[in-house]
Amino acid sequence: MGSGKVTDGQGLSFEGKHVTVAGLGVSGIPAAKVLHGLGALVTVVNDGDDERSRAQAAELEALGITVRLGDGARGGAADGCSLPEGTELIVTTPGWQPDKPLFTAAREAGVPVWGDVELAWRLRGPDAAPWLAVTGTNGKTTTVQMLASILKAGGLRTAAVGNIGVSVLDAVLGDEQYDVLAVELSSYQLHWAPSVRAHSAVVLNLAPDHLDWHGSMEAYAADKGRIYEGNRVACVYNVADKATEDLVREADVEEGCRAIGFTLGSPAPSQLGVVDGILVDRAFVEDRQKNAQELAEVSDVNPPVPHNIANALAAAALARAFGVPAKAVRDGLRAFTPDAHRIAHVADVDGVAYIDDSKATNTHAAEASLAAYESIVWIAGGLAKGAAFDELVAKSAKHLRGVVLIGADRALIREALARHAPEVPVVDLDRTDTGAMLAAVQEAQRLAAAGDTVLLAPACASMDMFANYTKRGDAFAQAVRELGA
Repeated sequence: MGSGKVTDGQGLSFEGKHVTVAGLGVSGIPAAKVLHGLGALVTVVNDGDDERSRAQAAELEALGITVRLGDGARGGAADGCSLPEGTELIVTTPGWQPDKPLFTAAREAGVPVWGDVELAWRLRGPDAAPWLAVTGTNGKTTTVQMLASILKAGGLRTAAVGNIGVSVLDAVLGDEQYDVLAVELSSYQLHWAPSVRAHSAVVLNLAPDHLDWHGSMEAYAADKGRIYEGNRVACVYNVADKATEDLVREADVEEGCRAIGFTLGSPAPSQLGVVDGILVDRAFVEDRQKNAQELAEVSDVNPPVPHNIANALAAAALARAFGVPAKAVRDGLRAFTPDAHRIAHVADVDGVAYIDDSKATNTHAAEASLAAYESIVWIAGGLAKGAAFDELVAKSAKHLRGVVLIGADRALIREALARHAPEVPVVDLDRTDTGAMLAAVQEAQRLAAAGDTVLLAPACASMDMFANYTKRGDAFAQAVRELGA
């Protein structure tokens, strides 16, 4: 990085500073390399001591970075990772929980803890691109990608970064010059990012998730709400989810920053919404008491199901806050193609639509998916992660023609169905092997009639049967193709 005193974008020197990086992986390795390049004395501690971790450690050690594997047991405390001697700063990967012994030791020693997003924010130069930030329990990735598409349609140099595959560190320190960044931030990342100040931000929705990490719903919501702190132009909230508006009310923002709502209904002033199949803006227009700006048609949203229309409105609100013209909203939404396994239409077989929403890994996401279709044969189940299913089933029962259950915790869903939808036929597949998906699709075909939708929206994690939700969705799509054949 050159010679002489090296500093971050806010004048803080890392030269000779003892920095501990907590965790390897997609966040830890880049952070360690960046800090080493800035002249810091870097020690990486990592939970795992498997073959992959040892290979990653060897790569870093070749650069002169110290690595301690097995939760720091090498040279550390036997009951957990101790604070490496001389540590002045910890930079953590998002997955490390706040109750780790390393962080307890840091608090006792007065050592600050940053996440990789906090590090990226502090490494920004004085002319760095502003951030349009997105968080929420569900819909973050889709909204950020929609936002990036809209910004590009408006002629802006941008990228979708953060908790989406491209690290914010790479975006901040890379050679590419940006006008603005569309940044997806998880609750984990926000917990460790106290200094981040976005141009504008949105919390899409709030539902219980990751409570084992945060400790409570209140702590989870508070971490989500950090995204609004210091916003300059707009704090965007979901009119249908009062908790998001409450977070806006509690935020300490810059003078003149506005609260902007989005709704699937007709918008009030300072809101975006839907009128007669048209997405309209009553927030970023002159005389918003009387006027509205048409942005796009509902049919421009892919796919045009309710929760995805909400995502589009949130993305449009952030883009409009940045000054993007209405035409760019329409063009950007038309150009957007969602990632796989997000309410993806696989095929129609004998008049029945087969939809892959394997990404619906919690009850909140599954509820939105089930609300999008009238008559459904639902394929559900997997690892519940402590979730309860009574509310989901009660709200969705009117849409269910039948249910096929798979996975380790399927009994929890079966019991909720017995309580709230006893008339709905249920097939309980007592198997967790990967071949169960083909059997599930075959059973769903048997239950479905022309005009129905067979929907994979598991409301559970996949790791009991599959490596991840992608592999689960792939298995569903392959099974549907076999039906068609």
